[in-house]
Amino acid sequence: MVIRVFVASSSGSVAIKKRQQDVVRFLEANRIEFEEVDITMSEEKRQWMYKNIPEDRQPAQGNPLPPQIFIDDRYCGDYDSFFESKESNTVFAFLGLKPTLASKVSVALQAFHGFLEMLRWNFLQTEGTLCVWMHHCPDPYLVHISFMLMRELKRLP
Repeated sequence: MVIRVFVASSSGSVAIKKRQQDVVRFLEANRIEFEEVDITMSEEKRQWMYKNIPEDRQPAQGNPLPPQIFIDDRYCGDYDSFFESKESNTVFAFLGLKPTLASKVSVALQAFHGFLEMLRWNFLQTEGTLCVWMHHCPDPYLVHISFMLMRELKRLP
């Protein structure tokens, strides 16, 4: 199985360059093997890419823009599909891969970070909200952690 990312190395569009870099950097950072296919150097590769994007995924006007992602000859999606899968933590499924332990830890850390941000926001809105929750919480361990978090939140600017 080969993940192929179709790119345009000499694109004049900053947005396209950033999108291509986002896909490539993600794959490199997660040590996912892939092949970068430059469509600016080969009319044959460009036509292959255009031809193998399903009709229902073609843009209303013009040609599909890079980056476009394929697994072998199967079309996965464009940058928007890739970005949505990253945001919903389904990018490994999008790429036809099993999630790695590092990605599972990353998802857990993102969720925890979101939880901390929510706590910080609630704390800033009203300190009493967290105190009421802790008063009614049946788990003493969670109450202890919450007190520690509240103490740390008071230190934030």
